[in-house]
Amino acid sequence: MKTKSLPVLGLLCLLFASVTAQDEKAIKAAIEKETNAFFNLDKKGWEESWHQVPYAYWSYSDSTGTSFIEGWDAVKKSFADYFKTQVSSRPIDVAHQSNNKPITIDRKWKEIRIYGTGAFVRYDQKVKDDLIYRDETSQIRILEKKDGKWKIVCVGAIASYPANELVTQY
Repeated sequence: MKTKSLPVLGLLCLLFASVTAQDEKAIKAAIEKETNAFFNLDKKGWEESWHQVPYAYWSYSDSTGTSFIEGWDAVKKSFADYFKTQVSSRPIDVAHQSNNKPITIDRKWKEIRIYGTGAFVRYDQKVKDDLIYRDETSQIRILEKKDGKWKIVCVGAIASYPANELVTQY
C-alpha cells in the first residue's frame, strides 16, 4: 500500500505547486495592472483591478501623516478627483512622466501567501522617472480570487524617503 500512495502523493504535490505558481503569477499581474492603471490615469482599468466590496480598504503613510479610506464607494469617490486632475506632463503630479517617457516601476517581491481564495502580498516598490527614483514605498496588498480572477481588496503603502533628500538615485 505504501508504494502505491507515494506516486499519488508526489502527483498531488506537483499539482499544488503548479497551481500556486499560476496563482502567484496572476496575483503579481493583478497588482501590476492596478499600479500601471493608477500611474497612467486609466480610471476604468484601476477600478477593474479592485473587488468593489464594502470591506475594501486603502491606506497611505508618509512623513506628513497617514490617511485611510474604508469601503469601495469611499475609495472610488476619493480617487475620482485624482483621475480628473492629474496631468502626466505636470511635474508636480503623481502621474508625471517626464519628457513624455513612461515611468517604470521596480518591485522587490518579499512575500506572497495564498490562503485558498485569499492572498497576502508584501513588496517594496520604486517608481522611476527617467533615471531618478521619485517614489519609494513598502506595500501590502490583500487580494481575493472570485470567478477565477485575483483582485485587490486592500492596499497599504508606507513611503520611505532618504534622510537628506526626497528623491534618490537607485
